[in-house]
Amino acid sequence: MFLTLNATSLLIVIFLIKQHCIIINKAPNWVSYLIFISFPVLMTGSSLLCTRFLSTDSIEGNVKDLEHANNAYLPSYLGYFFVALSVPDVETLVFVFLILFVFTYFSQTIYFNPLFLLWKRHFYYVTTENNIKIFLITRKVLRKPSDVHFENLKRINNYTFIDNGGAKSESSDG
Repeated sequence: MFLTLNATSLLIVIFLIKQHCIIINKAPNWVSYLIFISFPVLMTGSSLLCTRFLSTDSIEGNVKDLEHANNAYLPSYLGYFFVALSVPDVETLVFVFLILFVFTYFSQTIYFNPLFLLWKRHFYYVTTENNIKIFLITRKVLRKPSDVHFENLKRINNYTFIDNGGAKSESSDG
């Protein structure tokens, strides 16, 4: 639920900026906007820390296919921004946010959050030798499926995993 909140929270930030909401009256508006944006960024960072308490899993055997997914979800996530820009008032925002939150939470297929990119995470689709396609969030830059091995993955759900290992590339050629 926390990951879902992080993934959808920028909708509220965009709405607050669109409405020119300010927290500190004597400061420039951008100070309030920076404070608004810092909340989802910090919540995303804390969610990364909390993943250490998830169950551990691994990808064993050969990886059949590896697909970079950083750009795949950005257009759909930008759709949240356009929704936030078209919402006229707080009542509508609450209703729209709840709908997006519920659908995002119950879909449980991915937890794409572009704020993970600020925390130097990359997104990949990994297809195992058993033709199971999983969504992987990792700091590593992956290039070749044959070199991909993960022994300490954290399981978010059955199709989404996060690797909290270092940023070292798994591939030796570059």
